[in-house]
Amino acid sequence: MPTALLSVSNKTGIVEFAKELKSLGWDIISSGGTAKTLKDNKIECREISEVTGFPEILDGRVKTLNPKIHGGILAVRDNADHQNQLKKHEIGAIDIVAVNLYPFEETINKIPKSENKKINQDVIENIDIGGVALLRAAAKNFNDVMVICDSSDYAAVIENLKNKSVNNEFKLNLAAKAFRHTAYYDSLISNYLTYEKFPSQAAIPLKKLSGLRYGENPHQEAALYGNGTEQNKPAVISAKQLHGKELSYNNYLDLEAAWRLVHEFEKPACAIIKHNNPCGCAEGGNIKDAYLKALSCDPASAFGGIIAFNKTVEEDTAQELAKLFVECIIAPDYSKTALDILKQKKNIRLLIQEIPYKEEQNALEYRMMSSGMLVQDRDNGLSLEIKNMTKRQPTKEESEALDFAWKVCKHVKSNAIILVRGRQTAGIGAGQMSRIDSLQIALKKMKETVMAIDEKANSLVLASDAFFPFPDVVETSAKAGVTAIIQPGGSIKDQDSINAADENGIAMVASGMRHFKH
Repeated sequence: MPTALLSVSNKTGIVEFAKELKSLGWDIISSGGTAKTLKDNKIECREISEVTGFPEILDGRVKTLNPKIHGGILAVRDNADHQNQLKKHEIGAIDIVAVNLYPFEETINKIPKSENKKINQDVIENIDIGGVALLRAAAKNFNDVMVICDSSDYAAVIENLKNKSVNNEFKLNLAAKAFRHTAYYDSLISNYLTYEKFPSQAAIPLKKLSGLRYGENPHQEAALYGNGTEQNKPAVISAKQLHGKELSYNNYLDLEAAWRLVHEFEKPACAIIKHNNPCGCAEGGNIKDAYLKALSCDPASAFGGIIAFNKTVEEDTAQELAKLFVECIIAPDYSKTALDILKQKKNIRLLIQEIPYKEEQNALEYRMMSSGMLVQDRDNGLSLEIKNMTKRQPTKEESEALDFAWKVCKHVKSNAIILVRGRQTAGIGAGQMSRIDSLQIALKKMKETVMAIDEKANSLVLASDAFFPFPDVVETSAKAGVTAIIQPGGSIKDQDSINAADENGIAMVASGMRHFKH
C-alpha cells in the first residue's frame, strides 16, 4: 500500500485531498494537528508518533525529525542496500509528502521588526524546522517521492494518480517548486533576523505577484515580484487598481517614480511622469490647482503620462484630467463623482494607495547587473545643511522656491537642472551628459510654455543635482533671469561659480548633499 505523509499548517483542501488518496488505496500518516482534522472528518490515518514509536516533544518542536520518517522518504527504491536497511529497521517507504510550513511570513507582517534587536517569541515559534526538512528530503528524492508544498497542486496530483500518468517531469517540477518554497521561506527568516546592512551573503525573498504582457519592449517577457518582508508597507506594487487594463512593466516604473516624487510634499501636490522623469510637478492650494500648474510646465510631454497626487482627487480635478490622454493615475483616494468621470475613459488605469510621507530611513534598494547586483541605501535624505555661498542671501520667496526645486531635482535623472517659479516647475532638463545641456533643455521647455507660467508672481530659481565644475551654468541661467540657485557645493572650482553668481546678483546656496539618479 503506498503511503502519504500529510503535515500541514494551513488545512485548506487537505480533507478533500486525503479523501481522494484514501479512495485510491493510500495509507496516510500525519502529524498531530493534521491528524486531528482528518479524524474529525472520519478519515483514517496513523499519527507520526505511531510510526516512530516516539511522542511529539518540546511543545511540538520535535515530531517528524526521526529516521523512521526521513528514512522512508530518502530511501532510493532501486537501491538494494537502501531497501535492505529499511527492512532491517522496519521502516516503511513514504511515497507522497504534503507539507506547508508555519506561517512565518504572515507573522512577521503582523509583528514589525524591532529596532533594538529584540525578536518577538511568536516570530521564533513560527520558524518551521521539521516541515522544511520534510520538503527538502522529499524533493531530493523526487524520482521516488512526490512532494507537495502548495495546496493548489492537490488536484493535479490526484488527477495524475487516477490516470496513472505520474512521470519524472511532473515529480521534478514539484521538487523544484518545493526547493523554491524553502529557499523563499529561509530568506524571509534570514532577512528578518539580520541587522547587518550588507552581510557577506544575502537572499531576497521574492514572490511572483503577476505576469506582465511584456517588458520594456514587446519582445521582452516580464513579471512582477514582491518582497515578502515588506508586504505591510504602502507601495505601488500593492496599490489597488480601480479601473483600466492591466499595468505594463513601464507603467510600474513610471508609477513608482511619480509616487515617490509626491512623497516629498505635504501640501496638495501633483507629479506628471514621462519615461521615468517628471515633466511637471507643482504644489497648489488644492489638487486641481497643483495639477494645472504641473501640466503647464510641459503639456506636450504630459500626453500619455503617469500622474500622481498626494491628496484625494475630487470632481473638479477629474474634469480637467478627462481632457488629457493619461496612461495611469495614482492617488490616496478619489471621490465617487471623480471616479465616475474618469471611468468613462476605458483604458485609463486608476490606482489607489496611501502616501507615506516618512519613509524608512534604513531602507535599501537593489539594481541588477550582469551576474550581480548593486545594493545601496535608498536616497531618503534631502539636505545636510543649507549654507549661503554668495554675498546675497535668498529672499523668503526664493527660499521657498529653492526648497521645492530641490525636492523635485532629487527625482530627476542626472544630469538634472530644474527651473522653478514659486512651487511649480517651469522647465526640466534631465539625463544629459553635460550639465549645460540639461540647462539648455530646461530653458527651451520654459520658453515653449512661457505664457502658461505666472512670471510676474514668482522669481525664477534653479536647482542642480550636483555641483558646478565650471561657471557656465550660472552665467547662462543669469541671462535667463534666474535669481537664486541651489546645488550641493563641494567642487574644487566652487569659487568660480560663486564669483559668477555675485557678479550677476544671484543668491546661491549649498545643500551639502548630492542627488545623482542614474
